[in-house]
Amino acid sequence: MRKRRVLLVDDEIMIREGFKRLFDWNKHDCEVVGEASDGVSAINQVDICKPDIVIIDINIPIINGLEVIRILRQKYPKIAFIIVSGYDDFYYCQKALRLKIVDYILKPVDFNEFGTVIDNVKIELYEEDMRQKEHQDGREEEKLIFAMTKYIQENLAEDISEKKLSEVFHLNANYISQLFKNEIGVNYLTYLTNARIEKASTLLITTDKPVTEIASLVGIKDYRIFSKLFKKIENMPPSQFRKLRQRTIS
Repeated sequence: MRKRRVLLVDDEIMIREGFKRLFDWNKHDCEVVGEASDGVSAINQVDICKPDIVIIDINIPIINGLEVIRILRQKYPKIAFIIVSGYDDFYYCQKALRLKIVDYILKPVDFNEFGTVIDNVKIELYEEDMRQKEHQDGREEEKLIFAMTKYIQENLAEDISEKKLSEVFHLNANYISQLFKNEIGVNYLTYLTNARIEKASTLLITTDKPVTEIASLVGIKDYRIFSKLFKKIENMPPSQFRKLRQRTIS
């Protein structure tokens, strides 16, 4: 799998240097291909660098980060945008969510938590690629990983261990583990956990089911474990997530 290309946008050079030096991009199969300090430069750099991921602050000169995202969304709908901001304000969160950003992170950044965000973004980018290729011929590995991820999505309430997947697809568990890493860029457990939390997020927004029932529906029987995993991925407890997203929709 090719490395995901990253553009850093922040008017503070120390913030950009922090991202480059304090986060292990290589470990997460990514590379920083460019940076910008204002909105106009950000738009130009996207045209030049063709990034998969743009990490951007809201408060940048000339054109603010939210407007940059709105402009670029029209030309590059597949780019994943991550906002890193000092604004802990519902108004900005609401506007960002409506622009379909993949995450909103507050400064100062916890780079251990940021690694989880990047892994989740890679999964989303992979799934978007697979939706584009669903009716096309591809490599045997692509077809296989697509079949396995589809099976996972359809059976989230069940126990879907690597052993179970190896039985269903008649493959060695170690091969399955390596296939996920090679094709998606994350290990099997990371993908499965992300799929469960993504499904739970949808249920929280679209239904009135209790959080404990939703946890069970996505295959996590222990509510405490579910709440911990949800907060790790979505940066807030399930109940707060439901309230924020439903307010945004309304």
